[in-house]
This record gives sequence, structure tokens and C-alpha cells, in this order.
Amino acid sequence: MRAFFSPLPDSSLPDAPRDRAPTRRLNLLLSYGGWRDDAFSSQLPPLLSPRGIDCFTARSADEVSEFVRAAVVHIAVIDLMIPMYPPSSASASEGVSRTVAGGTRVLQLLRRLAQPPALILVRPPQADPSESARTLREALQEGVFSVVDDPSGPHGMERLLRALRSCVDRHYAHHWDAA
Repeated sequence: MRAFFSPLPDSSLPDAPRDRAPTRRLNLLLSYGGWRDDAFSSQLPPLLSPRGIDCFTARSADEVSEFVRAAVVHIAVIDLMIPMYPPSSASASEGVSRTVAGGTRVLQLLRRLAQPPALILVRPPQADPSESARTLREALQEGVFSVVDDPSGPHGMERLLRALRSCVDRHYAHHWDAA
């Protein structure tokens, strides 16, 4: 993994200047809410880095917000269960639950960017078919390119990699012109 993003001053950001100039590497933002031990956010970077894709991880909606102010995001994989605030934030200490899911807010934030990234939504196992249909409908209304169910399950990483490949094919003419 090229970098882990955190809003702390020592965090490493992509090689794009703050004015959001184009880059020749694809920036993939991975948000992960921590609901599984074998997270896709730790498995994808070593697979994708040789292909010219830089992966950056955000562990809260606040971190996503900070990241998009600092760098261009080409594709975002958003965990529906990402918390609104990092575990050590002041908001959490003021009584705001850090377990409040912020995935929908993150989708809205990314959709409103001047250059919105292609969006892939990762959702945990759904309770029933009506819940599954509801979250799918809401994701499509938010402009999500693809919805992937529980990538830690059987063949889950394959489904997520296929969704990423389809996203690159559709949004970047079947390839990414890596440096």
C-alpha cells in the first residue's frame, strides 16, 4: 500500500498538488467501517499497486472529507457501515456515537464534488430481500456504479475486483494510463 490516509499532519497524500491537478496514477479511495477482520481495504493495495493504482484508506466519514479536499479521487469504494467519526475524535467524546454509519453521507459528499469519482458501494450482509432491495435502490439513486455484498465472503474479493475492472472499463476506456 502506498499510503494510509489519516487527517493527522504526518499522513502521506498522493503525489497530486493541493490544487487537484491531474495525476497519471489512479487514486482509489477505500473506506472501511471495520466490521470484518479480513478487510478488503488491506487486501486490495498489494494487488492493485503494480497496475498503477494507488490505494488510500479512510476509516471514517470525516477522514473521507479531509482526503477529498487534499487529493483527486478517481474511484471510491465506500463501505456503507463506515462510521461518521474516527474513534478518538472530539465528537465521539462529546457523546456522539462513533458507530453511527456514515456511508450514505459519504456517497452524498462524493457525488457533490466538481469531479465526482466513480462509486462502488460495499454493504454488509443484508437481513432480508426487502432490505437488500432498499439499499440497492438508495445506492442507485446516489449514483453508485456498483454494489458489492460482503467482499469477505465466498468469492467476495473476486466480485469486488470485477466491479473495479468494470468501473475502469466504463469510466477510463478499458485501461488506466499508469506512469
